[in-house]
Amino acid sequence: MHHAFAPLAQLGGSQSYMTTFVFFGGMIAIMYFLMIRPQQKQLKDHRTLLAGLKKGDSVVTQGGMIGKIAELSEREVKLEVAQNVKIRILKSAIQTVTPNAEAPKAEDKKEEK
Repeated sequence: MHHAFAPLAQLGGSQSYMTTFVFFGGMIAIMYFLMIRPQQKQLKDHRTLLAGLKKGDSVVTQGGMIGKIAELSEREVKLEVAQNVKIRILKSAIQTVTPNAEAPKAEDKKEEK
């Protein structure tokens, strides 16, 4: 037997199994709290965001498209990306809802001059 494993050989059989079990149990707990739990929370928040969508909301898609919701269905959204330009996207592709920022109107530009 190699001398590096000598301390393990001195432990009792059940004690070495218990140490291994505790070690792997700890690793699984660490992976859960660092990887799985935050991902589940993020998924829950995204589902809540999608459930709260309504007509007129300004949104950003996962692809970076910015627009205003013109129509909603269970799976799809019609997004107005420019005046009289509407595209269909999957509802799940919406990443965030942004504050409604109105574009400056022509009258506002005249008043600034």
